[in-house]
Amino acid sequence: MERSEIIIGGDTAGIEWRVPVFRFKGSDSAAPSAYIQAALHANELPGTALLHFLLERLRKADGEGAIRGDITVVPQANPIGLAQYHFGEMEGRFDLGSRTNFNRDFPLVALAGRDTLLETFESRSAADRLKRTLLHTALGADLVLDLHCDDESLQYAYIDEAFWPEAADLASALDMEAVFLSDGESTAFEEAVGHAFKRQGGDKLKSVPGRLAVTVELRGRRDVYPDMARHDADGLWAFLAGRGVVTDPAHEAKPYAGPAVPLDNIEMVKAPEPGTVLFHRDIGDEVKAGDLIATLIVRPGEPGGTLAVTAGHDGLIATRCSARYARRGDDLMKIACREATRRDRKPGTLED
Repeated sequence: MERSEIIIGGDTAGIEWRVPVFRFKGSDSAAPSAYIQAALHANELPGTALLHFLLERLRKADGEGAIRGDITVVPQANPIGLAQYHFGEMEGRFDLGSRTNFNRDFPLVALAGRDTLLETFESRSAADRLKRTLLHTALGADLVLDLHCDDESLQYAYIDEAFWPEAADLASALDMEAVFLSDGESTAFEEAVGHAFKRQGGDKLKSVPGRLAVTVELRGRRDVYPDMARHDADGLWAFLAGRGVVTDPAHEAKPYAGPAVPLDNIEMVKAPEPGTVLFHRDIGDEVKAGDLIATLIVRPGEPGGTLAVTAGHDGLIATRCSARYARRGDDLMKIACREATRRDRKPGTLED
């Protein structure tokens, strides 16, 4: 194993950012290579915990000669966000300097143009240099996993339709309870990788066998526990074994049995008015159209001061917000439905 650091100079004098990178050299040049990162949103830490335990297993496997393909692991990908606190709370998701989501504005290049990511490098902001360095590193691998989490959430993933159903092995290995099939039309990290994989130098490819770019949502932000992280690390190991990146004679593949739905089938339940949120249903619940899922106390203490929020479609509650006060238009839940829930969704991600 080789440990190195990505060093990003700060935008003001006297500051630099260091990103630890762990690399394992595979024994078989024909085996798939993998790149795995966590905490691009710095306050989303289930992936960092997972990779801590996965690295233990990879070090052991390295000593046993069980690593076939090259593996690169970045367990905490965003030291800039990690240091940005506002009134005592880590922001993590948005860069305070640019007000940009740390998981947006990744450059979209063809795979053949990978090295252009590092052009005019020193004139760019620290956040942009971090993004370009992470993307450049990831595009050297065949399998790219970006580990995130939601607010309160089931285990699920965003997977570009170009990688499905081949990627069902990842969904199965990580015991995912849902898969959201994305269109690959945003500037998020995973979709920037997918953009390059689908445009390797010529026309856009509809499918890319042997490649993968995926955002894994490891439950909710507070789901950071040792047994859970070890279990998820075992699942990720099983995925690597199934793809031939590592050797594990005990590995047995299992089918994925959960739903895989396009983003048009995701009902984004929003607060129609501001108020205190009383949830009646939890993540993992199956609901029917018209079911009461939340009550908003919009005028506390007044007769008729509440507002019912109901499900618009049949489906599975995949996520729920952890805040118990909602502004008008805030997201309350995501429901994975069996039918399209809207026709006006813009290409790209569900949220900013």
